[in-house]
Amino acid sequence: RPTQAVCVPAIHLHMTAATMQVSQKDFQKAQEQLKLLKKDPGNETKLKLYGLFKQATEGPCNAPKPGMLDFVKKAKWDAWNSLGNLSQDDARQKYADLVSSLVSAESVSQKKEASPEEGRHDGYETLIVTTKNNITKIMFNRPDRKNAINHQMYREIIKALEEAGKNDSTIAVITGSGDYYSSGNDLNNFANVQPGDMEKMAKDGAVLLKDFVGHFIDFPKPLIAVVNGPAIGICVTVLGLCDLVYASDRATFHTPFSQLGQSPEGCSSYLFPKLMGVAKASEMLLFNKKLTAAEACAQGLVTEVFPDSSFQKEVWARLEAYASLPKNALAVSKQLLRSMEKEKLHAVNSRECEVLTERWLSDECVNAIVAFFQKKSKL
Repeated sequence: RPTQAVCVPAIHLHMTAATMQVSQKDFQKAQEQLKLLKKDPGNETKLKLYGLFKQATEGPCNAPKPGMLDFVKKAKWDAWNSLGNLSQDDARQKYADLVSSLVSAESVSQKKEASPEEGRHDGYETLIVTTKNNITKIMFNRPDRKNAINHQMYREIIKALEEAGKNDSTIAVITGSGDYYSSGNDLNNFANVQPGDMEKMAKDGAVLLKDFVGHFIDFPKPLIAVVNGPAIGICVTVLGLCDLVYASDRATFHTPFSQLGQSPEGCSSYLFPKLMGVAKASEMLLFNKKLTAAEACAQGLVTEVFPDSSFQKEVWARLEAYASLPKNALAVSKQLLRSMEKEKLHAVNSRECEVLTERWLSDECVNAIVAFFQKKSKL
């Protein structure tokens, strides 16, 4: 889809030196190249570009600081202000270099896409979904964002689970691309919300989350999580709804809800105490304790841990063996194991989403998100 380039005014600068003319020419060329990008580079990169553009054309930040609740203007102001006294020449150079790196990365990506993976499903931008050897693999594919889950990704995961539940595959597998399994909710989901739209955002977000978790509850086939790296937030809580969880020894599991002024979701408020006991669940869900893979396994959240060096080879050998088992027998057996809990899980999911709606509108949550963006702008 077309990139939402930062809107900037035309610039007219008087140049007296040949070197400045070359710099200005490259700067203008970079602006044109940015408009031609086919993929959105992400909010973080767009903010960097915005800040560099303003610094290059106007110099150090001279605009008044926006209010805390105006997330978009505040994020833009922080991006510009963070550049301090960086010279306009250096800002132009950094802008051109960043655009060049984006163009190069997109070129490499397009070459890879020219040879699609066997069995790959069409219609996904944030996931890679394939069906091969009776296995539907759903891979989070935003490695530049540590596989953070934005609204589009939520919807695509729902779609992928629906397809996997109906196709001829025997099992479904969820995993991540790159170094992370998933860093959880993309807090940029909140970045474009105007103060007057907060209530609608919270209600719409709760509806989407309830539908998302509901698809895990109702998934009719064995669902196996292959946790290849750090996992945070929602992607941790729904692990309790998976039938097996295999983890690399470099994986970690973190649910920092109270730290962000939020509350548990993914049925974790019910399933985690059942899996690991109330005390251990409280350490994770109330007090933000991060678990190693070994700790998560000892507490019942993870089925088995593998050395990272042999993780993919060992796990996929098992998955292929599972996929050769009688499909209907597996599906019926899963329903026997899970059916008694379904009504309870849907009720828990509904209640968790109600509480989260309230939390998202609370001062604690708003202040935590503002602090998050302020911290990012200083990095």
